[in-house]
Amino acid sequence: MVSSFFMPSVNVMGAGCLQDAMNALKGYGFKRALIVTDSVLNQLGVAARIEALLAEKDIDAVVFDGTQPNPTAGNVRAGLALLQAKRCDFVISLGGGSPHDCAKGIALCATNGGDICDYEGVDRSSKPQLPLVAINTTAGTASEMTRFCIITDETRHIKMAIVDRNVTPILSVNDPELMLAKPKGLTAATGMDALTHAVEAYVSTAATPITDACALKAVALIASHLRTAVNHGDNLSAREHMAYAQFLAGMAFNNASLGYVHAMAHQLGGFYDLPHGVCNALLLPHVQAFNLPTSAARLRDVAQAMGVDVQGLDAEAGAKACLSAIRQLALDIGIPKGLAELGVKAADIPLLASNALKDACGLTNPRRATQADIEAIFHGAMTAA
Repeated sequence: MVSSFFMPSVNVMGAGCLQDAMNALKGYGFKRALIVTDSVLNQLGVAARIEALLAEKDIDAVVFDGTQPNPTAGNVRAGLALLQAKRCDFVISLGGGSPHDCAKGIALCATNGGDICDYEGVDRSSKPQLPLVAINTTAGTASEMTRFCIITDETRHIKMAIVDRNVTPILSVNDPELMLAKPKGLTAATGMDALTHAVEAYVSTAATPITDACALKAVALIASHLRTAVNHGDNLSAREHMAYAQFLAGMAFNNASLGYVHAMAHQLGGFYDLPHGVCNALLLPHVQAFNLPTSAARLRDVAQAMGVDVQGLDAEAGAKACLSAIRQLALDIGIPKGLAELGVKAADIPLLASNALKDACGLTNPRRATQADIEAIFHGAMTAA
């Protein structure tokens, strides 16, 4: 089997590593950064802190804080216009998945031209993006180190999956000290996003021994530390373990890709503007129940990584124990009980299912689904299991 493995060439991790990242930036010879973030991080002064650290290295910076929670094509266009007006020679993304994805879209269009909507799909660009440095402030999406870029097309009300080797950052930064102030709900949602990445990568048809090792270690770390990170947000050890967990999950899915959980969650986010991690958390056990006929042995492995005693359980029983463990974790950290709580309407499910089947993330799901199958999964996730 021939496989490729994608990730940034440099990844700086651990408490206090932000300063090391700034020292590394000095060596690249950059002159002016476009810092892509959101209004909250800008108002909290986090962007100003990065500006000050850059100034110490004689690097100018301009802040674009127009990233929405589900970044749009319009956000990308606005950020690109500022980058071009200020003649920035590289991009820094600051935040979680939303700023990272918005920054990827800006950097990709800066060198390839056209509109971000032109790059929906797999490897549609022809040139490397403008250099991108991704500074992470959450533990979940792993967008700081992946070749995935998810942008909402406001016209079609869908999330576009842009999977392109050219959107991989050159440097990723995971300093858990930047994650300490995150609220419970965000910590829970991003943590379940990371778990979904790991599980979907592990059962993916493109899984390899390398991605398997990353995925199972990520699952084990999440099962051990996510509850603490949610309930004790100032626990630096839990935050650091979650930073490593989400990064490992990113290594897994960046190379093994994902499945129907993400294909379906993208439609919920694009149609209703819902939080991605919460959608993943609600869909994960239902999609894996659908996958059980082809993936029981692998789901049993996931259960074991989550700390479930699977000795004496056959593959099917172990897989069912996995689904129970996922549901219990979601319950323990306060994830809503069903999609109906989020305002999802049954009447919209046929359209959501149709769009999900077109999403590139579904290509590596271990079991093929029909329109009726996807609709049934959506219906099953509407209320508590």
